[in-house]
Amino acid sequence: MKHVSILVPESSVIEAIADPRYMFTAVNQFLQSAGKPALFNVQLVAIKPEVKLDNSVFSVHADVLLKNVKKTDLIFIPALTGNIKNALELNKDLIPWIQEQYKNGAEVASLCLGAFLLAATGLLKGKQCSTHWLFANDFRNMFPDVELVDGSIITEEQGLYSSGGANSYWNLLLYLVEKYTNRDIAILASKFFAIEIDRSSQNAFMMFQGQKEHEDDAIKKAQEFIEDNYCDKITVDNLADKFAIGRRSFERRFKKATNNTVVEYMQRVKIEAAKRSFESSRKNINEVMFDVGYTDTKAFRTIFKKITGLTPVEYRNKYNKPALELA
Repeated sequence: MKHVSILVPESSVIEAIADPRYMFTAVNQFLQSAGKPALFNVQLVAIKPEVKLDNSVFSVHADVLLKNVKKTDLIFIPALTGNIKNALELNKDLIPWIQEQYKNGAEVASLCLGAFLLAATGLLKGKQCSTHWLFANDFRNMFPDVELVDGSIITEEQGLYSSGGANSYWNLLLYLVEKYTNRDIAILASKFFAIEIDRSSQNAFMMFQGQKEHEDDAIKKAQEFIEDNYCDKITVDNLADKFAIGRRSFERRFKKATNNTVVEYMQRVKIEAAKRSFESSRKNINEVMFDVGYTDTKAFRTIFKKITGLTPVEYRNKYNKPALELA
């Protein structure tokens, strides 16, 4: 019997507590229906008997207190909500227990913004992690020694798991179900919960928001210039000259401030503009391509797919219903 401990932190998201419980208890039912024994002992674990969430709209009653769980096999850290720094402070007493359980052989999985609490344990130092794309810059600023994988839905390294944003944690739940049971049970769970199995990227859902929470004013001005003139042909030399900075120094400062090279930043700004056009206009692929400053169809398609995980046509059809009806 595998012991699954779903933590109930303060300032956490109720769905990210209820959903893993639902998934793993349902898997027990699938196994029993097939004449096999239940595999998981699923418990809600908290420091105190009752945790009130969402301004006391929800009240979660722990199955067992943290101090009474001496050994477990799998720990879920649900998504946090509200001010992340405050949430980490409220839940700092969970950290030694997570560290101790991991040391004793438990695996640990964070869901969405639960990655912040997992990173706060220090267990992710030098390792890969994923979280909600919207909070990527905040995560990098708070945990520079963790390798954040942009756009990834699932990361796994040395018994530590993380998931991308919001509902993408269902894919991590499926992944763990398959690991602990088998492919057939994972497929059954994916059909029961209507989840697309093996989805590995959240890129199609990401919106690029250039990292500007830094103190390099010249680089901020360069970012703003790129964003205001994305349809024009801009080179790194142009930008370095415009802001009176040597090219090598400009590239180094830009990468340090934004976590992107200059070329990557320009590409992402252009593709973000293209995405908005595909979502809201009836322009064809070439019209949008020219609008954002590309003239090579193959290059545009390649970069678009690299950033979003979809071709321009797939993206337009996914997010623009009128365009799909006209196609």
